[in-house]
Amino acid sequence: MLLWFDQLPWAFVVFACLTLGLAPFNPPHIVEKIGMLREGELKKPLDIFDFFFHLVPWLILVGKVVATLIR
Repeated sequence: MLLWFDQLPWAFVVFACLTLGLAPFNPPHIVEKIGMLREGELKKPLDIFDFFFHLVPWLILVGKVVATLIR
């Protein structure tokens, strides 16, 4: 079964993770949001949207890796 993210080139997914997934870079925004989630401070709708916005490229990368390893 070919999933939609299997059609995305590896370079594009890695580039998305390194730019959108980590931006802004000092400190990486996703790390800050994970810290807020761990401490129970991720409550505002905008913060939750922002967390998922920065998390999506990483989820796609994990999906591609898992799909590749299964094959």
